[in-house]
Amino acid sequence: MGAPDRDGAAAHGLTRLPTLAEAVPVWLRVAALSFGGPAGQIAVMHRILVEERRWISERRFLHGLGFCTLLPGPEAQQLATYIGWLMHGPAGGLVAGGLFVLPGLLALMALSWLYVLYGHVDVVAGLFFGLKAAVLAIVLHALWRLGGRALRDRTDRFVALAAFVAIFALAVPFPLVVIAAGLLGLARGRRPAAETGAAPADEADAIIGEAALPRERVGAAASLRVAALWLAIWLLPVAALLVLPGVPPVFGQVALFFSKMALVTFGGAYAALAYVAQQAVEHYGWLQPGEMLDGLGLAETTPGPLIMVLQFVGFLAGFRAPGSLPPLVSGTLAGLLTTWVTFVPCFLWIFAGAPLIGRLRGSRRLSGALSAITAAVAGVILNLAVWFGLRTLFRQVETVPLGPLRLDLPVPTSLDPAALVLTLAAILAVFRFGLGTLQTLALCAGAGVLLRQAGLA
Repeated sequence: MGAPDRDGAAAHGLTRLPTLAEAVPVWLRVAALSFGGPAGQIAVMHRILVEERRWISERRFLHGLGFCTLLPGPEAQQLATYIGWLMHGPAGGLVAGGLFVLPGLLALMALSWLYVLYGHVDVVAGLFFGLKAAVLAIVLHALWRLGGRALRDRTDRFVALAAFVAIFALAVPFPLVVIAAGLLGLARGRRPAAETGAAPADEADAIIGEAALPRERVGAAASLRVAALWLAIWLLPVAALLVLPGVPPVFGQVALFFSKMALVTFGGAYAALAYVAQQAVEHYGWLQPGEMLDGLGLAETTPGPLIMVLQFVGFLAGFRAPGSLPPLVSGTLAGLLTTWVTFVPCFLWIFAGAPLIGRLRGSRRLSGALSAITAAVAGVILNLAVWFGLRTLFRQVETVPLGPLRLDLPVPTSLDPAALVLTLAAILAVFRFGLGTLQTLALCAGAGVLLRQAGLA
């Protein structure tokens, strides 16, 4: 494997990387606990892979995260794919990245069925009400943990705050925020460890440390061959759906539209939400106004990437334009197709670019750029937490112009007392009593059902 730092690993009872079969249960655990959007998912991976298992050093982990934020698509899933690739090559990347998506895919598909069949039943509505409060508490806790690691000095905190203001108040597109942070980091470069805060003293205990692995020395020609293979895996099914007779037209529309979205979904689901909603509602007629937020609420309650909300959009598209197929069958197939064209490109980016990630670690300026981008992403995730919090606690949110600023502000009279009390209880449970993700979700879901039955939610 070329795994360095074996002596430090041995101090923790680790003498080698686990086999791929031994790693599968851990990747399943990561996937099952990956609630709360990118902040929660990254925090879960860090806790399990860096702190508990010592499979990868914190520097390696954060550097991979910084690179993945430059790519379109869900950075947490791509980070899992990258770490799996580091450990076991392409097979490891497929296992880690695929399992990261699978629980959310199955859960959201089941919720999509419930939505179209029983969406207005009180028990189901109460379940979703409680889950939203729990997810908000989990996101805030994960953001707090991530910020403590990624924001090491005043410059990092300034970058994070500037990124938050740019997106929340100025509606600056996420790619521009990334470019600006990257340019700042390039100019600053990576400072010595004494200035930035040294890595933990036991970082040498990680099995994968600073030394380059053999697979990271793959040349450009091999990367191009990998890219061509995954490009074919991604686009050949799309081309087939566009030309084969008898296929409902909506399948080709879904495949083409979400393949294009896979190229521009910087910043994850929230960054793509407005454009997808506009196209799905106004251009294609797949969704009714407001249903995108319903889908986002469902996606928030499932493990895995929030960009999985696109599967919900694809499901409704197929359900409402089934052609000769039964609506539920058409919706299921269209949802699976959406997931395929959304996530296959993620494997393309990582498998073709993973060797480049290792080479970038030797560049002081590029490392500085990735560090600044990581700080900016913390600010972006803060914006996501605020966005979701406003829509969880208040029934109405309006956009208020203030000079060049455009602020999303709640209508005070629309405060939902039940949502506030349940959210505060969830925050107390997570922050004060250290309640786990699954326990918090279960308790809040039960409380939501009871509140709904009592007419309070």
